[in-house]
Amino acid sequence: MSVDTSGGHSAMDYNEHDRTYLRFLRISKYGIIAIIALLALMAYFLV
Repeated sequence: MSVDTSGGHSAMDYNEHDRTYLRFLRISKYGIIAIIALLALMAYFLV
């Protein structure tokens, strides 16, 4: 996804913002996968 940042504030580091957002998405994705796996294992072993 490309965003035109030419009109943005000069003090804003848009590259770092993009990297942080992508890191957040990656951590969220793996966290959701881990929770689904945990629930599946609990359903199998505790029932």
